[in-house]
Amino acid sequence: MRDLLFLVLVATLLPAADRKTRHLVLMTADGLRRQEIFSGIDPRLMREKAAHMDKEDDLRRQYWAETPAGRREKLFPFLWKILVPQGVILGNMDRGSTVAVTNAYRVSYPGYSEILTCRAQDDRIRNNDPIQNPIPTVLEYIQQQWRLNRSQVALFGSWDRFRRIGESRPGSIFLNAGYQDSDATPRIAELSRAQHEALSPWGEVRHDYITFEMALDYLRTFQPRVLYLSLGETDDWAHDKRYDRVLQTAHYFDRAIERLWQTLQSLPAYRDSTSLVLTADHGRGSNLDDWDSHGNKIAGAEFIWIAALGPDTAPRGEIANAGAIHQRDVAATLLSLAGLDWRAFCGDFGRPIPQIAP
Repeated sequence: MRDLLFLVLVATLLPAADRKTRHLVLMTADGLRRQEIFSGIDPRLMREKAAHMDKEDDLRRQYWAETPAGRREKLFPFLWKILVPQGVILGNMDRGSTVAVTNAYRVSYPGYSEILTCRAQDDRIRNNDPIQNPIPTVLEYIQQQWRLNRSQVALFGSWDRFRRIGESRPGSIFLNAGYQDSDATPRIAELSRAQHEALSPWGEVRHDYITFEMALDYLRTFQPRVLYLSLGETDDWAHDKRYDRVLQTAHYFDRAIERLWQTLQSLPAYRDSTSLVLTADHGRGSNLDDWDSHGNKIAGAEFIWIAALGPDTAPRGEIANAGAIHQRDVAATLLSLAGLDWRAFCGDFGRPIPQIAP
């Protein structure tokens, strides 16, 4: 407890000049359960006919191991073999680490808004209705504080609702979400055309491959100071009770993290000056009859996970006995990593996570 209090105190006193972070990347996987993050393929689901796993021998061979640690390394090899040893991960409740949402609804828009605004807006954002975010997001705040033009703060999302979630003032940042076209680069224009040919099963969510490839090309071309990348298929396949696809898209999420980090380290502007934060908007149920669901009636849907890697985050690995951490702390953590005054934006709501931004 003394160590935690010390880290909190240091986080409130550390001057901006001591920060090495000059670029911020936030990446989320919609509804990706902490169960898979910390334990890999679920032994209870891996043969379930109702989850389309009864005939998936190849997937079971690919991701099965006798221990949770072995299974999670197979499903998320980059996360567990590279990122965590060099950074931090929180949220393994079996080790006394809890990360929870504070919004009452445990669905996507309230969760993403909590991530981006330091608070649960339960009086205004109660569901996934397409309303404009009523208060400025941390993306807009950093843009103002760093005096960046629109191209230097970018958001790419698989879900079209991010056109409303990501900013309170439409057009303040570069934003591309859902089946939205762009000709920002020749590659992005090509992907824009392809997304209408390679349709996903859902009208509001395009394939994560399109979103990620757009974001990666934008990163290389415009080198934004702030990038938010949100992938969505882990949630939609779960709602469709396709655990086979959940595993495949979760594994793709890991490969995307690896490619993103390798790209960041290959570019001189980003190398050793970029902080990467990963998390999810909500959790899901833990049982055979609710693993595909979330919301305020699903036990455990409030629990998520957070991981981070960067020059201002000590390599502490998987954190045990971390105390209570909340989704609303993400924005304050980003601001602290950036050396900005998180209190001016968050007020009495979120606080920097001391294990990430000491």
